[in-house]
Amino acid sequence: MAAIETRGLTKRFGDVVAVSDLDLVVEEGEIFGFLGPNGAGKSTTIDILLDFIRPTSGTVTVLGHDAQSEGRAVRQRTGVLPDAYHVYDRLTGRQHVEFALEMKGVEEDPVALLDRVNVADAADRKAGGYSKGMRQRLILAMALVGDPDLLVLDEPSTGLDPNGAREMREIIREENARGTTIFFSSHIMEQVEAVCDRVAIIDRGELVAVDTIDGLRDATETGETLYVSVAELDEGVREAVAGLDGVGSAAIDDGQLRLTIAGDSKFAVLESVDEIAAVQDFSVIESSLEDLFVRYTTETQEVDA
Repeated sequence: MAAIETRGLTKRFGDVVAVSDLDLVVEEGEIFGFLGPNGAGKSTTIDILLDFIRPTSGTVTVLGHDAQSEGRAVRQRTGVLPDAYHVYDRLTGRQHVEFALEMKGVEEDPVALLDRVNVADAADRKAGGYSKGMRQRLILAMALVGDPDLLVLDEPSTGLDPNGAREMREIIREENARGTTIFFSSHIMEQVEAVCDRVAIIDRGELVAVDTIDGLRDATETGETLYVSVAELDEGVREAVAGLDGVGSAAIDDGQLRLTIAGDSKFAVLESVDEIAAVQDFSVIESSLEDLFVRYTTETQEVDA
């Protein structure tokens, strides 16, 4: 059974189409990344999954429940770390979790939940004195109340320093290892690439890609970037290299040629470059998720223009 499934999901706000005919399946046990530019429809989709707003048309199933007619059952089995969250400065971490336990009607050890997110040592400190990362993890502890089958994380690493972001990634992996499905919306590509099994890219309300990161690389001809040092490099050399078969693009980057490979073997490209300017050294770097994201969203806009 899929953890999340949408069919023909559409949401309009007046003349604005926030989500358009979205078909999406998130399998149980996945860490699934949901990416898109600001205003792409990510938050609207999440709000529909949680029955905070109703779709204009289409169907949404979460954990086997209709998200609109069985919204309470969905929320009972789902934990949420929202993008816009607040803590009560005068309440302790323990009191925050106790409140969540009471609201969900379950009995658990609040300190054990705080320990799962590494803030148990601050359980009896007022949350007003917590750092940004501690506040984030406190809200996550509240989301873990009731041992949810699905965690919906909306920008969980925003504003965190590198150590805080690393801690958040570790917690996400640990919760997934417990069997929890993670639906992870973010614009921080490094975080998504580090933890997600598959990713979906949404742009202007429409799903433009869904696959593993390797699958996205294979589908775009931007799987590898070739950096080439040549004996002499100027704009004339760059233009000549850009016109070679198998070269998608060519640029000068810090004294080197930066090439994207469009189909041909990189070694065949190197041989052709060597005929233009003697190759002294080269390195190959796989395209990052950020490169792929830019490629997918930019191409969609060019096609629609």
